[in-house]
Amino acid sequence: MEIRATTVLPADRRPITLHTADGLELVGELAMPEGGKPDATIVCLHPLPTAQGMMDSHVLRKASFRLPALANIAVLRFNTRGTTSRHGTSQGEFGEGETEKHDVLAAIEFTEFEELPRPWLLGWSFGTELALKWGCDPQVKGAILLSPPLHRADESDMAVWTESGKPVVALVPEHDDYLKPDEARERFAPLTQAEIIGVDGAKHLWVGEPYVRRVLDEIVQRVAPEASPLPTEWDGPWEKDTV
Repeated sequence: MEIRATTVLPADRRPITLHTADGLELVGELAMPEGGKPDATIVCLHPLPTAQGMMDSHVLRKASFRLPALANIAVLRFNTRGTTSRHGTSQGEFGEGETEKHDVLAAIEFTEFEELPRPWLLGWSFGTELALKWGCDPQVKGAILLSPPLHRADESDMAVWTESGKPVVALVPEHDDYLKPDEARERFAPLTQAEIIGVDGAKHLWVGEPYVRRVLDEIVQRVAPEASPLPTEWDGPWEKDTV
């Protein structure tokens, strides 16, 4: 069977609640490989909630549908403060990327508490800003950035990552609305170890199954390279996402 946009592969999925240092409860989900310990973990930081970004934004949703089964990766998704999705609404109000510092740290602390191995941050659009500003934690192995706009993160944030030496990979769509590949290479120059990958034909929202597959393949190459490239066929039980 070909894996399609609505294909949900087997995983142990459970709702979780993240508790922030400033007293909020955030709605989330942890998807784990069935019956086994994951080889790595991705912590998903979603696009801008004031533009309908949420933990169920399609690339992050498809990562949770596929990567536990295909790559033995645990996928942690959550709604930042004040954000609503099919999983529910997190407490609090949108903080322009500043008070969300507590949200990012709560997610990282959750991976430590749950003993989830090798956590990487996966930020998309606004989520890349959160990763760059607040995510360079000793627990984190690296960051993968999808469609980084570089509206809120600046050179001082990049300097922290540069000093850490942790890998940072940015996937930049050819037709991005905010930051195209050539400009991204210039803007990310202070982050000396950053790898900038321009993706021909892609747009900011990564609409289309070929682009989703490209994103997930690039993630797995860094996070669990032994599982790369991801298969496009599945011979086993599955469900269809109908929401």
